[in-house]
Amino acid sequence: MNIITDNPKTSFNLSKAASDRIKVLLKDEKGSYFRISVLGGGCSGFQYDFSFVEIPNDDDHIFNANGVSYLIDKVSMDFLKDSKLEYVSELSGSYFKIENPNATANCGCGTSFSI
Repeated sequence: MNIITDNPKTSFNLSKAASDRIKVLLKDEKGSYFRISVLGGGCSGFQYDFSFVEIPNDDDHIFNANGVSYLIDKVSMDFLKDSKLEYVSELSGSYFKIENPNATANCGCGTSFSI
C-alpha cells in the first residue's frame, strides 16, 4: 500500500524552480512519477538518485507539491527528512541539488553525502 504523505515525520520540500523543472521533464514521461532516492555509494558514502517510474512501490511516500507528484521510498526518507530539492541553473550547467540538514559532509560534486 502506498503512503500519501502529509506527515511531519516525513517532511520533504521542493523549491519552485525544482517543481517547474520536474513539470517540464514529466511532459516527456506521461503517466510517470519523479522518484527521489538515496543509494549506497558515492565518494561520501551515500548518493542521491533521480529517476522516473510508472508505478509506485508499496513502500513509497507519495508527495504532491506545486502541481508535481513525486515519490520517496521509506528507507530514503530516513535520510531525507526535512530536506529540500532545489534546481540550480548556473553558467557551468543546471542540476538538481538537495539541501539536506541531516548530512554531516558533502562531496565537491554535490551528489553524495555522509550521515
